[in-house]
Amino acid sequence: MKDILKDIKERASLKGKTVVLPEGEDSRVVKAAAQTVSEGVSKIILLGNLQEIKNANPEVSLKGVTVIDPVSYEKTKDYAQMLFDIRKGKINKKTGAPEYETVEDAEKAILKDYTMYGALMLKAGDVDGMVSGACHSTANTLRPGLQVIKTAPGEKMVSAYFLMIAPPCGNKYCEDGCYIYADSGLVQNPTSEELAYIALSSAKSAEQVAGLTPRIAFISHSSKGSAKHADVTKVQDAVKLFKEIAPEYNADGELQFDAAIVPEVGASKAPGSTVAGHANVLVFPDLDTGNSNYKNTERLGGFMAIGPICQGLAMPINDLSRGCKTEDIVAAVAITVLQTK
Repeated sequence: MKDILKDIKERASLKGKTVVLPEGEDSRVVKAAAQTVSEGVSKIILLGNLQEIKNANPEVSLKGVTVIDPVSYEKTKDYAQMLFDIRKGKINKKTGAPEYETVEDAEKAILKDYTMYGALMLKAGDVDGMVSGACHSTANTLRPGLQVIKTAPGEKMVSAYFLMIAPPCGNKYCEDGCYIYADSGLVQNPTSEELAYIALSSAKSAEQVAGLTPRIAFISHSSKGSAKHADVTKVQDAVKLFKEIAPEYNADGELQFDAAIVPEVGASKAPGSTVAGHANVLVFPDLDTGNSNYKNTERLGGFMAIGPICQGLAMPINDLSRGCKTEDIVAAVAITVLQTK
């Protein structure tokens, strides 16, 4: 079985891209910046005050890492102008006033929110991608992406997945060494149509990032009509729509989790299915299910969980779990690079 993470890093290293990490105040991010550069995965811009970062992380060599302090950086006013122009006419729902009355207001805002600052660097073309979320919420990470970067042309929606990499000892059910779990980080309660488009984005991500031939299972508490409920019908309708919009992909459902990944259970509950028992892309019916399953797989199954990885944005911005390790951040950077054009 190939080393999935090694393969991802090697392919990323060939692209020569630059990724911004806005959270220079987090030691895991600082260490990840240094490791990413030393491994040649990508170039890194780290946001923060250089001396403060060095003082807080004396053991870390920042050789090759570009540290930018937004407070003194020459392009800060340009980024503030860009944000002001992009959000012109937008109203703050809490106050009823414009989001930014002046360019100076926009500048004050980005000097308080380095994630937004990083998104503006990306919009300006000064970096190729951004990874954040080690010490900020998913909402704080993705809001700048949705406000500044926006949805890619032709994409119906933005969603998120986790790349679940099997432990070094392997896993008897994980034939390809990894799974795509979607949506496990963003869309709370997708409709049937949204589930179908989440599956389509996830299939493309499986090919682009993990090098998989997607076998897509739509997960439910029911397998092939074993239960009757509106939640089951939602998944069944999603499967029908997906097969209409993306007939080139191998997909099946609705399937229970074990029917999706355990061959003998799949054969019993969905005889004749080419996906059941062998799925590598799992599309969950809602965020509760997706998020709980990724955490179960990570903590009890020993898998490495990378994400949430966003799909559908015009330029790559990716989130991190606040419980992430340094290696998770390096991996997220590598995946971000593979999402670049």
